[in-house]
Amino acid sequence: MTENLLAERRSAAIGRGVGVTTQIYAERAENAEIWDKDGNRFIDFAAGIAVVNTGHRHPRVIEAVRRQLDSFTHTCHQVVPYENYVSLAERLNALVPGDFAKKTIFVTTGAEAVENAVKIARAATGRGGVVAFAGAFHGRTFLGMSLTGKVNPYKTAFGPLVGDVHRLPFPTDMNGVTAEQALEALDRLFHADLDPSRVAAIIVEPVQGEGGFYPAPRQLLVALREICDRHGIVLIADEIQTGFARTGNMFAMERYGVAADLTTMAKGLGGGFPIAAVTGKAEIVDAVAPGGLGGTFAGNPVAVAAAHAVLDVIDEENLCERAERLGSRLKQKLESLRDTVPQIVDIRGPGLMVAVEFNRPGTREPDAGFANAVRERALEKGLILLTCGVNGNAIRFLPPLTVQDEVFAEALGILESAMIEAA
Repeated sequence: MTENLLAERRSAAIGRGVGVTTQIYAERAENAEIWDKDGNRFIDFAAGIAVVNTGHRHPRVIEAVRRQLDSFTHTCHQVVPYENYVSLAERLNALVPGDFAKKTIFVTTGAEAVENAVKIARAATGRGGVVAFAGAFHGRTFLGMSLTGKVNPYKTAFGPLVGDVHRLPFPTDMNGVTAEQALEALDRLFHADLDPSRVAAIIVEPVQGEGGFYPAPRQLLVALREICDRHGIVLIADEIQTGFARTGNMFAMERYGVAADLTTMAKGLGGGFPIAAVTGKAEIVDAVAPGGLGGTFAGNPVAVAAAHAVLDVIDEENLCERAERLGSRLKQKLESLRDTVPQIVDIRGPGLMVAVEFNRPGTREPDAGFANAVRERALEKGLILLTCGVNGNAIRFLPPLTVQDEVFAEALGILESAMIEAA
């Protein structure tokens, strides 16, 4: 009853463009569990869309935030700077892949990080063109949705979009697109429509998030690095969903042995507090004149304190290793269900960034209805799941990396029963 009334109030008070996946109204949360206002318990396999990688209310994060609250909450770094902003930049400069001098800027959201990375690339190159990929998600701002490779709901009714954005197919086995075909499309783009000397940046997710958790082939990223070097183009790695131990490495690009010129990050950095960053080659970041980057709330000291604690927890609790171990257990469970759930056509993803994709049995037709049925049945049993993919026919798994072993096992049992019942 409580949540029905809240749903009515929400509908009356909040714009319908802000969609919701569940009608759970959170009352409290701890690690990988959420309790609603009626006292019902749910296991959280969404983690705020890969935000609380270190779990809800990790004690180290809460302690760091409380200490900062006792000191000050806001000065605006551009007016009165503070040390923890500087030291967090130093830590990210050391952690982000790339054997070169780096510098960092902080903003508040992932979309801001993407926008600022493109601004930096344009300032550094004096060019305007940006190349992105089909199926990508880079945010809901005008440039963000222009870069995003999914129309509904992100672009519907919002045109015209930002110009000089060009799109390539993203290589995926499921869609029959190879790395060679994607690179051939880039070559055709450069010969037919876009002189590479006009391209400021190529932006790519090492593992597509909203697009379906498709890992980029190593061949693609190695080739993009060479092409960018050849033409003086800035390579941007969007690590907003893949960052901070989610894929079994601090950053997914480590798995490829390829370093981007600029890396965007957000989500898992703040452990639930809003903070985002761009880290990259010092000479590229410094191409922007003073005042060209920043924001009133950019690098808020409370969020910065939380981020320091998140990095400590990832290191001290070996969360990269734990992501690999839990991801392997999840994939084994999903593989064991192939015979009883014929809709399963693919299981993929590094670390604990895993997806299962569904088609109608015996066909190549995406089955979004089945994916949603699994999600709904799991929710009824107390497990929160998210769908993803351009066709909405995949379920993505993003539990906190700190999820207790017994809670993880309980969630796998719920998942199994939900999938079998839906089949």
